[in-house]
Amino acid sequence: MSVRGLAGAGTGTRTGRRRPLTAALLAGGLGLSLSGCAGFLVPAGEGEPAPTPSGSYLVHADKLPTPFPSVSVVVPDRPPAAQGPAPTPTVPGGCPSSGVVVGMGEVEAALGHRAVGLTLTNCGSKPYRVHGYPSVRALDRAGDPLPVPVNPGSSYMGTDRGPQEIELKPGKTVRSLLAWVSTPTGGDLVEGDALEIAPAPGMEARTFPLEGSDVRLLDELNMTAWRTGPA
Repeated sequence: MSVRGLAGAGTGTRTGRRRPLTAALLAGGLGLSLSGCAGFLVPAGEGEPAPTPSGSYLVHADKLPTPFPSVSVVVPDRPPAAQGPAPTPTVPGGCPSSGVVVGMGEVEAALGHRAVGLTLTNCGSKPYRVHGYPSVRALDRAGDPLPVPVNPGSSYMGTDRGPQEIELKPGKTVRSLLAWVSTPTGGDLVEGDALEIAPAPGMEARTFPLEGSDVRLLDELNMTAWRTGPA
């Protein structure tokens, strides 16, 4: 019952003679009526049980997983999709036993800077968990490593956004950008004949020759982390 309803009831016109009411009776009746109506004005949510938090959103800091290695196998815990496994990419020389293979594109040039796109493709049948940077070494003509520093990070040719944990499913690819300077702007240059690329340190590597004298001069190598999308 609202106060407006009570006010209307008190001031309405009645036929016949109306008996006078004392101030005490009127106040008492009004107070009784208001107290009876106010019992229904309950704040929203009051008296209702508090919602129980979902267990799936509880985080225990002492049970957080340890950081993943650069590249590791994730055993699938669910059956393959009904449409069958993803098609296996065609890899020159076949798919390595690790199930992942690296690739290198054409070297691009800009104002003395050089850059080449690297790829990591899952050519196997199981998903991989990728987190980190590729493993890169510069080699001489005999295939021996050269004293060329390799740094994770940004360069003139691209920005490193840092490692990203990725589940690399069969047939999928992640990318990295490798860059260096081929003009003597700061320090001695080393002439390299090839680049050795691996998905991560300790994994099977592939060797890619450096064609052309303008790209073989190296100061230091800078690489971005493995990422989905353009490197």
